[in-house]
Amino acid sequence: MTKAELIETMAKEAGITKAAATKALNSFQNCVKKSLKKKNGKLTLVGFGTFAKVRRKARKGVNPATGEKIKIKARNAVTFKAGKALKDAI
Repeated sequence: MTKAELIETMAKEAGITKAAATKALNSFQNCVKKSLKKKNGKLTLVGFGTFAKVRRKARKGVNPATGEKIKIKARNAVTFKAGKALKDAI
């Protein structure tokens, strides 16, 4: 599903305009970003799941095309763990 399809579905199910659904989705995305930017970034939606920021350590890797060894820098990554209600729905 694309963002446009999600907005259309949200608008139909909530009985609102596509413009209002777009604002709601953009607001949700901004809230997730702000929550994850914090030091111990985490956002929990009970029943749906948890978005969390994790720190990936620096490590060594191999370029598959050339076989050359490379260094992979440390970075932050986002994980999502599905909640019970979401798991049961699938």
